[in-house]
Amino acid sequence: MNEFPLETKEIVSHRAILLWSIVISTLVIGFLLWLIYVKDAPGGLTSSGSLLPALNALLNGLSACSLVAGFISIRRGRTSTHRKFMFGALFFSALFLISYIAYHSTHGDTPFKGTGPVRPIYFFILISHILLTVVALPVILTTLLFALTGKFAAHRRIARITFPAWLYISITGVLIFFMLRAFA
Repeated sequence: MNEFPLETKEIVSHRAILLWSIVISTLVIGFLLWLIYVKDAPGGLTSSGSLLPALNALLNGLSACSLVAGFISIRRGRTSTHRKFMFGALFFSALFLISYIAYHSTHGDTPFKGTGPVRPIYFFILISHILLTVVALPVILTTLLFALTGKFAAHRRIARITFPAWLYISITGVLIFFMLRAFA
């Protein structure tokens, strides 16, 4: 009896998928950290009047809705519908990333001006959102690559982690937008 559930070829393939996910994620996250915390924002630009933060919140909300609809679809055995909703969630998240980069490349960081008990709540949400994004990005890419390569058993196993993490990131992205607007 084989004591390893996966063939050597599958292990190498899984490692390659994980490696590519980590490399791409590291490049994206490194760029975002540089963009927000290192690169100086152009002078004279403020966040007031920009529609991009609202667009970012909308895209995060659409991603969350697509994730939930995809989850419901797969639970009902509608694989094709699930695939469409998951590609929708990926599409909205990719558009979010583009819009987020566009906004932060021209406006820099947005300070939170709230005081009192809301301040630690905001920073808890923000920090958990950022940290989970850093962890979830390679997991999301790995889940996608498992699905695209037909490794559905591995896809299902990792999707149990991916779904709640991605949903939390999408929902907290919307919360962060509204908290920044409420305490501007």
